[in-house]
Amino acid sequence: MELAIVIAVVVVALAFDYTNGFHDAANAIATSVSTRALTPRIALTLAAVMNFVGALLGQEVAKTVQGVLTIDGVSENHGLVIVLAGLLGAITWNLITWYFGLPSSSSHALIGGLVGAGLAGGVTIEWSTILDKVIIPMVASPIVGFALAFAIMLAIMWIFRRRNPHRVFRGFRIMQTLSAAGLALGHGLQDAQKTMGVIFLAVTTAGYYTNAAGEPRDGLPLWIVLASAGAISFGTYSGGWRIMRTLGRRIIHLDPARGFSAETAGTIVLYTTAFVFEAPISTTHTITSAIMGAGATKRFSAVRWGVARSIVTAWVLTFPMAGSAAAVVYLICRFVFQLP
Repeated sequence: MELAIVIAVVVVALAFDYTNGFHDAANAIATSVSTRALTPRIALTLAAVMNFVGALLGQEVAKTVQGVLTIDGVSENHGLVIVLAGLLGAITWNLITWYFGLPSSSSHALIGGLVGAGLAGGVTIEWSTILDKVIIPMVASPIVGFALAFAIMLAIMWIFRRRNPHRVFRGFRIMQTLSAAGLALGHGLQDAQKTMGVIFLAVTTAGYYTNAAGEPRDGLPLWIVLASAGAISFGTYSGGWRIMRTLGRRIIHLDPARGFSAETAGTIVLYTTAFVFEAPISTTHTITSAIMGAGATKRFSAVRWGVARSIVTAWVLTFPMAGSAAAVVYLICRFVFQLP
């Protein structure tokens, strides 16, 4: 019974990783595609490869996600069902927002799902970790992304103010290949690690990969790293055309220089939060706010703030809605698995 639940959790976690890939594929490539710096298929291939590579570069974010819940005081089967319900709640919200073309955060859906299932299951929620590593970065990263993209674009406008715009844009189309690759690498570095953390939480809850004291060992098993990297990469290649249209066209029509500014700002924020703060931030929040920041240098009215409001609404709803869905799934699973 326990092994069957562990396998189910791993499969569902990789399914979440896959939905994360196609849900967030637009993050790294929407600006490059909308400015015609890259064709959609080439952009998706580039994003898939860089997502896979990025997933292999660190484990700091995975450790943070693993530490969101402390599953004690319940049986191993009960703990595994809580993790399973958290994943299913996150997947449910991902699919809903994908259907409506809203670039919500898969990261916050995952954290919200785990918290919702944990509250329903009566286990310990590490609120200090959530505040320091999730809530504060959730608020700060879009603000920094907006300001940084705005500043980078202003610098570009000043540096190239006397140059021929057509030649400048042609050069930035080439540069966007590099900035898109960097952003996709950061996406893999951030988002694939979240799935790694959940899978490791599940297998350690079941008593695998623990030391004599029952505590998780240092370092993730290689099979977890490779499976998570492969799932998000395959999901990315499958594409997320609905969300790509929202990010690349509906917020603002970008030129290559503004696309480069947005991608560069997003890349800087993703790398800094992963390596310095070990925080699982939202790549969706980061790149969307960076697009707004770069677009606002044209004029603030150029940004379609009505679309931006819809996106912000999805951001605000993600945590509680994914948590609520996970709590409902937990109650169903508790009945199905006949838990006390």
